[in-house]
Amino acid sequence: MDTLDDLVVPEATVLEACGDTPLPEFGLIERVWETDPVPGDRVESTAAEAVESLDFDGVPEGGEVAVGAGSRGIANLPAIVRGVVGAIRDAGYDPFVFPAMGSHGGATGEGQQEMLESLGVTEAAIGCEIRSSMEVVRVGETEDRGVPVYADANAAAADAIVPVNRVKPHTDYDGPVESGLSKMLVIGMGKQRGAKTAHEWAIDWSFRNMIPEITGKLLDELPVAGGVAIVEDQFDDTTLIEGVPPSGFLDREAELLERAYDLLPTVPFDDVDVLVLDRQGKDVSGQGMDTNVIGRRPFAINEPAPDLPDIKRIFVRGLTETTHGNAMGMGSADFVHRDLAAELDSSTSLINAITASTTRGVRLPPVVETDRAGLVASLSTVGVVDPDTVRVLRATDTMRLDRLYASPALVDAARDRSDLRVVGEPTPIDFDGGAFAAPTPHETSDAGR
Repeated sequence: MDTLDDLVVPEATVLEACGDTPLPEFGLIERVWETDPVPGDRVESTAAEAVESLDFDGVPEGGEVAVGAGSRGIANLPAIVRGVVGAIRDAGYDPFVFPAMGSHGGATGEGQQEMLESLGVTEAAIGCEIRSSMEVVRVGETEDRGVPVYADANAAAADAIVPVNRVKPHTDYDGPVESGLSKMLVIGMGKQRGAKTAHEWAIDWSFRNMIPEITGKLLDELPVAGGVAIVEDQFDDTTLIEGVPPSGFLDREAELLERAYDLLPTVPFDDVDVLVLDRQGKDVSGQGMDTNVIGRRPFAINEPAPDLPDIKRIFVRGLTETTHGNAMGMGSADFVHRDLAAELDSSTSLINAITASTTRGVRLPPVVETDRAGLVASLSTVGVVDPDTVRVLRATDTMRLDRLYASPALVDAARDRSDLRVVGEPTPIDFDGGAFAAPTPHETSDAGR
């Protein structure tokens, strides 16, 4: 096998193998959500106010404060980091930013700085230096199991540390504390070495037990002044920015996680025959596709999958630009488009998978040439297809679920629900040379969501 073309199954081959598979029409449905985002012109000042809750006792005047920023797709991240940096400087300290993102960016200092820059977190945008290195120091080990605990060397040498991260449900496990400030300390600040160590032990110990214990060790050994927690609403807009002192890293995070679960956008139907996702990526979810949205966790060893939704087939069309070829999570799909395979960076994806002990997540599914081939292959493998009753959705990604293309059966179901609105009646799917002619659903609303 010498080229990408050797991997790709031509559309003609798929159509011949599937026979006469009828396609449903697509309508457009919209979620009805009531949200209360932080106004855009107040994001930076709100982040600055959050710094007032942190504990800088013992930090000398002019002391260095390391601000941790990650690789997730967080709304308004440059403005939030800029607000935190500005408030720290106004308080008389010297801030710098370090990437707290485990092995992302190909597990290199340059790659991690490039990831921050792709998210808009540049030195010019945030007003301070970025120190990006994979060097770590060992700060101790856990009491019962003797698990070594690592931290970014630049952060550990600072007079104070302030992680900035979104609190949200995690893709790999369920627990009182999932993705947020504590995980950023343990996994993100641990860089590739710390992340690898934690993921290895988590297979038997589970993150639900490990994260709290290692967080406690880090808080005891390092000058963590607290963190700035972010919660986003269903439109991925900033709805809360809060300073959390060290004493609240576990208890307050657990409360914020409950709120994040309440605001988590999900697929609005429990049973779906085919889900088409226009893209996946690390900026969408740690596993490319949020497991809480797709109801799949095939890469996990001792962690159960979510009970719902039940989705028979998933077809993924491509990768986000910001993921830089990291296709972690593509193993959750049943079919992928040629474009995804073309954008795949195998080394980056495998390094991430090895670090996270989720190698099943980077298995390459069958690669099809066109959107039509992917849709037909998916439909032809879910049983007898009636275009009037088959349940099909097309979404932008698992983070942007405000608008969805839906088959007639799901459009009809939406008419009877107060949380859904039909904004486009079903019409035949239009293809342009085998590609979907309609834009990604996220871009069809008047607000450009």
